[in-house]
Amino acid sequence: MSQQIRVAIAGYGNLGRGVEAALAQNPDMRLVGVFSRRDPASVTLLDSSVPVHAMADIEQHQDEVDVMILCGGSKSDLPEQGPYLAQFFNTVDSFDTHAKVPEYYAALDQSARDAGRVALLSVGWDPGLFSLNRLYGEAILPEGETYTFWGKGLSQGHSDAVRRVPGVQSGVQYTLPSEEAIARVRSGERPELSTREKHKRQCFIVLEEGADADTVRNSIVTMADYFADYDTEVNFIDQATFSKEHSSMPHGGFVIRSGNTGVDSKQTIEYSLALDSNPEFTASVLVAYARAVHRLARVNDIGAKTVFDIAPGLLSPKSPAQLRKEML
Repeated sequence: MSQQIRVAIAGYGNLGRGVEAALAQNPDMRLVGVFSRRDPASVTLLDSSVPVHAMADIEQHQDEVDVMILCGGSKSDLPEQGPYLAQFFNTVDSFDTHAKVPEYYAALDQSARDAGRVALLSVGWDPGLFSLNRLYGEAILPEGETYTFWGKGLSQGHSDAVRRVPGVQSGVQYTLPSEEAIARVRSGERPELSTREKHKRQCFIVLEEGADADTVRNSIVTMADYFADYDTEVNFIDQATFSKEHSSMPHGGFVIRSGNTGVDSKQTIEYSLALDSNPEFTASVLVAYARAVHRLARVNDIGAKTVFDIAPGLLSPKSPAQLRKEML
């Protein structure tokens, strides 16, 4: 085997743990360190032989790392960490604030080019794999419409919102794609769909002692920006059921391109995901793209990159000859 790619993790939450697990499934890569803002002594890894360092000391380790996988949040962590760390490492991240991608790309590109590094942004399943499928669909069927449906999946932002409602002890919210809307799109109808028609929301709530269920339900279903524009179902359950049935983080979705070719031939392209663990799957995508980042760095193809810039063969540990023989 050729020399293993040395990978480190910046930030060790759900996504960071997923990256550690994913690296264990890729023999051509190895985890050489984890960097955390927490006290390193308080961070317990799946593999206790891997060192944990303070985030403040990260610059000192640049010669030990081929690719740094950034596992911080998009709201406040990555906008600062991304450009800063691209000065010292080849990086890959899962920045997912779609509206701010252009400005984040510009900041990363400047930093990475000045340092001669590769910085790959917005890698995961959306943005990431779904982005590619939207591109393929539009390029192949230029006369058509693209539809993205999310779920069934646990929404972390909406779940946090329901937990802040007075009277809620525990709560989660799932986004459910409308089966009727998906069926209309698959049929080639190319409908115009409202927000309410595309997705439904389903909440599971444990009430605090003495809280009124109707008051809590009304507070949720009328919440602006979160639930008011959707059909929202609120279910009340006990804490034991909640802990047993709602502690995992499933997700998934569909990208469907519906279009015409020739005189009037209906064509449909569909890509779908069904995930038991959103962070573990996102982590697996990050790890595959970390391999690509290392390969780009070796040929000095520097600067900020997105999934649109990465040839698919660079994701695989197999050689181009193997891919042509086994997969083409």
